[in-house]
Amino acid sequence: MNARLRASGLPALAVALVGGVLAVQLANGGGSFEPLRPADPCVQREVTSRADGIEGLTERLVLLGVDGAACRLDVSREALALELAQTEDPTDAEIEALHDGLLAAVRRLEEEGMLPPASELVDEALDNADLNGLLEAAIRALPDSVIDAALKTDDVLVRAIDDLDLRELLANLEDQDDLNRQLEAAITQAVKDSLAARLRDLI
Repeated sequence: MNARLRASGLPALAVALVGGVLAVQLANGGGSFEPLRPADPCVQREVTSRADGIEGLTERLVLLGVDGAACRLDVSREALALELAQTEDPTDAEIEALHDGLLAAVRRLEEEGMLPPASELVDEALDNADLNGLLEAAIRALPDSVIDAALKTDDVLVRAIDDLDLRELLANLEDQDDLNRQLEAAITQAVKDSLAARLRDLI
């Protein structure tokens, strides 16, 4: 076959290959492809955590809280996270929606019986508390029944969320993925601090 014949056959071969690829795509539903739509944040979803203790609890709170905030603002979770990561000055509506979303998450977990008793969180909170050894030992010696009667986990979480400076927290976001990470870290620390402070009052 001379060079002229080979050159004239290449375009036909290319067309045949492209046609073959298109046929395969169409046969596998490519003709009706629609891009995935963001999940509706107003539809309750099951959340799980990769961690235990306070960290796992706050991870679930943040996931539900961001859903609640996005629902209140009538945007997707992804759009809210992107907006918060791209602005240095979140609006009052965004701050209020996030605060209310986190509180609603506490109520939902309480209603579903998903909140652990406060006694299950004490050791972790004390490990990070700046208490003198005597006071820490006295708190650790308290029976679980005494701690659970005096401290309700939902009250501790609500106080921790109310004490958070969400505007300052959101001002330090570096990217969209940073939202959950920073919220989880801040709420985890706030819960530990709140729990340790209230335990100190028991002695």
